[in-house]
Amino acid sequence: MVVLGWFLVIALFAIGMAGTVYPILPGVLAVYFAFFVYGWFFSFESFGVFFWIIQTLIVVVLLVADYAVGAWGVKKFGGSKLSMWLSTIGIIIGPFVIPAFGLILGPLIGAMIGELLRGESLTKAFNVGIGSLVGLFTSIVVKVALQLTMIVVFIIWIVAF
Repeated sequence: MVVLGWFLVIALFAIGMAGTVYPILPGVLAVYFAFFVYGWFFSFESFGVFFWIIQTLIVVVLLVADYAVGAWGVKKFGGSKLSMWLSTIGIIIGPFVIPAFGLILGPLIGAMIGELLRGESLTKAFNVGIGSLVGLFTSIVVKVALQLTMIVVFIIWIVAF
């Protein structure tokens, strides 16, 4: 059972980290769920209230930052709310429609369509699309950093307490 428990915890961490770049995977929720799996297989005893407060705050910050940073990229490059929405939809469906390049082309095309529907020039639409990619890549960096922080806090917590 020990091997199975650690296998599941590590698998959930891996799924969570993969979710930083592949948005259909649960990402941060997989990392958070790994703590429960650890508790069920081993013990919740080492986790105190501060552990759960810290981890839950990181999850909330990550979820808010994920949307805010992506929207920031579109907004920073002059995009509209429609472009933000279509860019987000592009992130989600892009990998399914264009498997190899959908993660990059989805938000780019979504943001561009949003601007073109508003009557903006192709140049402006392309710039807003680039902004969506800047937001996407910045969001990925933030997610990786915060999820790694969650994992490191978990490791420190189970070793130290």
